[in-house]
Amino acid sequence: MRLKLGIAALLAGASFNGAALAQTGGIDLRVGKLEKEMKAVQRTVFPQGVPVQPETGAAIPGPAAGSPATAPIADLTARVDALEKSLASLTGQIEQAQYRNRQQDEAIKRIEDRLTPTVTPEPAAAPVTLAPKPATTASTTKPPVAATRPDAARKTQIAAVEIPATGDAPEDAYTYGFRLYTAKLYPEAQTKLKEFVAKYPSHRRASYAQNLLGRSYYDEGKPALASVAFYDNYQKMPKGERAPESLYWLGQALIKLKKLPDACKVYVELNEVYGSKLSADLAARAKKGRADAKCTA
Repeated sequence: MRLKLGIAALLAGASFNGAALAQTGGIDLRVGKLEKEMKAVQRTVFPQGVPVQPETGAAIPGPAAGSPATAPIADLTARVDALEKSLASLTGQIEQAQYRNRQQDEAIKRIEDRLTPTVTPEPAAAPVTLAPKPATTASTTKPPVAATRPDAARKTQIAAVEIPATGDAPEDAYTYGFRLYTAKLYPEAQTKLKEFVAKYPSHRRASYAQNLLGRSYYDEGKPALASVAFYDNYQKMPKGERAPESLYWLGQALIKLKKLPDACKVYVELNEVYGSKLSADLAARAKKGRADAKCTA
């Protein structure tokens, strides 16, 4: 009788250990699969080869002698949880990067849609291809190091620009941005002009500030960013005092980008929308711009 009980106990222990081993093997497969997936995601998010280690927390001790085979299973389960957490974090980073890219694409598409061939004031036909997409939009571009950590010489230049104090806060803010621009302190001017447009979007100087922002990018040698700033002024403030100027300078920026057919479309738009209201000087400059772009119509 005792022999039968001993055999029964041995068989029961073997059955339990077999089930534990089967469960462990299943979790090992999940771990291996997740590790491969995480490495694939890391190669996407970190192309320079900087890995992200899973946050597994404190090490889980191994099983004590004579204890059931549940500690290894718990350890593997913890690894699975940590890997799933890391994958979720990396996937979130990819989604954020894709969202920023979509925002940039939409900014350029707004320009493309507006510059398509038209027979009415509304856009029509397929969009044309404009300049290569800037890395960021004008409002999000990281300023150069000189703008964030100016050296002693640049600090002296900035200090030499008088800050107006007439008591008219909006006018003073615009004038200071204009003075920075004329001093060729372009990054500092861009910061002040963007601040002005954001703070005083309904002020008559907002059209001036947005146009001057485009001029600042253009004169700094950044025609792609300039084209976005000019187009925004024309689109958002078409009745602003500097909207015709911005449309002209948009054509100039497109010429710089070697987008001559698109520049011609801009000059057609300028004539159709503002033709009778253009000053003699601006009409003459637009005529020269058409010649520079080799426009035929």
